[in-house]
Amino acid sequence: MSILIDKNTRIIVQNITSREGLFHTQQMVNFPANIVAGVTPGHGGEWIMDGKIPVFESVKTAVEITGANASVIFVPAQFAADAIIEAVTTKIPLIVCITEGIPIADMIKVSKYIKNSESRLIGPNCPGILSPGESKIGIIPNEFSLPGNIGIVSRSGTLAYEVLLSLKKAGLGCSTCVGLGGDPVIGSDFVNILELFNQDPHTERIILVGEIGGKYEEKAAELISSGYFIKPVVGYIAGRATPPGKKMGHAGAIIENGIGYAETKIKALESAGVRIARTLDMIPELL
Repeated sequence: MSILIDKNTRIIVQNITSREGLFHTQQMVNFPANIVAGVTPGHGGEWIMDGKIPVFESVKTAVEITGANASVIFVPAQFAADAIIEAVTTKIPLIVCITEGIPIADMIKVSKYIKNSESRLIGPNCPGILSPGESKIGIIPNEFSLPGNIGIVSRSGTLAYEVLLSLKKAGLGCSTCVGLGGDPVIGSDFVNILELFNQDPHTERIILVGEIGGKYEEKAAELISSGYFIKPVVGYIAGRATPPGKKMGHAGAIIENGIGYAETKIKALESAGVRIARTLDMIPELL
């Protein structure tokens, strides 16, 4: 089974008629995922994917007509914050934003708007969610996974793919893989997803993939060390060799003001009982 999404999740794609939207919609359909509609202003009334998926002018209309309960966003960065807010106003439960490069000021506005809403945001600048045998929202490659009982939560999309492939080679399967996104301001963090895994009877072990920058991993360590959290966790932290002041791939992966060192994160997680892999290849062995 899975967290966040399953076979019954009804998904709309915002900016479905773009090159990226069309390509990844096809990949999601192939997984298979239940894509019920697309949204692109100016393209309402069109049908895509050989006439199987309708396109609407607004998220509100798409949700009303199709009963969608999740949205994935491929809208360009300058318009993406408005796209997220549009989805939130429909009270859609799950929003996944793939878009990279959204201004921090825009995401601060989104964060305040979504705080007291009925929606959960994954991303932005994330690969999305994949639950083998159930569904997929986003861009995680279809061929990198097997169904199983291991939950994965990662700040890095590429490292999430590597972990999935490493598990598959070892004959191990994943319940759900969640890519949080690498921006400084994101919708959901490690704590939010770890709490879901902790409550999921089909997830028995968890892999946490972190990186330098911020304090998300330290907050996760606090949760894991509490008596409330009951499942074993294996961790990996990227960026141990990155010098202060240099970002590593992501806008949020930067050591600033003495905060965000890899060794600090590793120490906090190890103190919480997390077994830390020094290389990705070590993860199946530690599990």
